[in-house]
Amino acid sequence: MLKFRSVLRSAARLRTPAAAAAQPRVRLSTGPQQKHKTFYEFRTYCIRPDQNAAFLKLTNEKIHLRTAHSELIGYWSVEYGALNQVFHIWKYDSYSQRAGVRAALAQDPSWISDYISKAMPMLRSQDNEVTYLIPWSPLQKPPQEGGVYELISFQMRPGGPAVWGSAFQAAVTSHDAPGHGKLVGAFHNECGQLNRVHVLWWFESADQRAEVRRNAHNDARVVAAVRNCVVHLDSQENKLMFPCSFSPLK
Repeated sequence: MLKFRSVLRSAARLRTPAAAAAQPRVRLSTGPQQKHKTFYEFRTYCIRPDQNAAFLKLTNEKIHLRTAHSELIGYWSVEYGALNQVFHIWKYDSYSQRAGVRAALAQDPSWISDYISKAMPMLRSQDNEVTYLIPWSPLQKPPQEGGVYELISFQMRPGGPAVWGSAFQAAVTSHDAPGHGKLVGAFHNECGQLNRVHVLWWFESADQRAEVRRNAHNDARVVAAVRNCVVHLDSQENKLMFPCSFSPLK
């Protein structure tokens, strides 16, 4: 009993302000807090194979009905990594803005009759994710129009940026250099698959991308950065995409 009381007195002393200040603080957050409300919605639509051309034609003709309500960042047709699929990114200043946009679209007769009623039967599935730009990666435009975009999605191990953030940044930025690809933006998921990050790249062509990939395997700086990051990685996938004619990012 005396020993137990001694332990209690020791614990009480640790709870004094001076003792508490000396103890390491445990934070629930695993990384830098988001400092702004702006987010990007990633949308992926799988199209019925026999309707792919018709869907793209209809969207090209009627996309103005959708962009009248909110900002489109880019719209791509997937060429490698998936078939009969489109990927698009929409920007919102807040969740309340998005809710207002969705409500307005539901009441827009032109959008419903001229696009939605025709497009929905052409689709097999829809998927969306809410993402934020990673603070060190502002959204950038490619140096010229055309080319091919690559979206790489990484499923990181649980723990968040406090565990793997620095290694991931080093791996990505090692590729964003002359002779490599052009980084358009790096994003982390808020809704959808968690511990998931996406990197959007631009290349002059699919052949230039293949050459860049070959050269990267012989770049000691890139190899070292990737080796340090891959220990935090569970899986990854990629898609090569071509921008549609109406895409702001071309």
